[in-house]
Amino acid sequence: MDDFLSDSAALFGDVPHDDGTIRYGPLVLTVAPKEGKANTLLADHLFSPSLLLAELIERGLISLERKTVVELGAGCALPSLLSATLINSPSLLVITDYPDQGIIRNLTENVARNRAHYQEACSVNTAGYEWGQDASPLLEGASDHSDGFDVVIMSDLLHFDSSHDVLLQSLISLLRRTSSARAYIAAGKYTPPHVCDHFVQEARRAGIVMDEGEVEGVWRGSLEVSGGGLDREQLSVRKNMCRWWIGRWENPAAK
Repeated sequence: MDDFLSDSAALFGDVPHDDGTIRYGPLVLTVAPKEGKANTLLADHLFSPSLLLAELIERGLISLERKTVVELGAGCALPSLLSATLINSPSLLVITDYPDQGIIRNLTENVARNRAHYQEACSVNTAGYEWGQDASPLLEGASDHSDGFDVVIMSDLLHFDSSHDVLLQSLISLLRRTSSARAYIAAGKYTPPHVCDHFVQEARRAGIVMDEGEVEGVWRGSLEVSGGGLDREQLSVRKNMCRWWIGRWENPAAK
């Protein structure tokens, strides 16, 4: 737990006179209150992997243009909500987290607060969803055939090692079986390498190949980021605390 807290120590109220929000470009975001499931599931923090994925999305290194996208365990949903504000936005975002009242209330408030900044072509929805459960309600409206999403985003979920099986089950259910479908998965380096390796290996056994991406040493986003004393130096530090992978079906035709 100390590693998690050190990752987010400068965010959301740990800096004097901070108002408890994080701002990324036009977005103004909060995290869930530090109580109940939000505390247990660490939804009361914004961790570095979300910042890394947001920077990659901002720079177009992760392209979500006209894609259908689902985010699992979204927390405050920085990566997916940022994508909704960009010119090359997804066509559909379904943003999910554990169906706890406090977690979902904060998530829906973040979506509502920033709605004026979303591209008109991007539909943004939220849903409570527990990993491993029936994914069919999320698939409704995902495509003409409801056969999955073009993109699945998973930010900082791999440290829940006892949940790898249900997390992978949800990924398999939600990722469309096409050669172009992708999963973008980020983890903090506080998640032990053997834990990340276990998920990568299990994904491969299930038919999803995960290629690790490069993490550059310097923050290269151009949008302004603030809150909790964040500056470009701190953003670079947090970026370097992360790993990330691109997942794809090894054989999309196989069932």
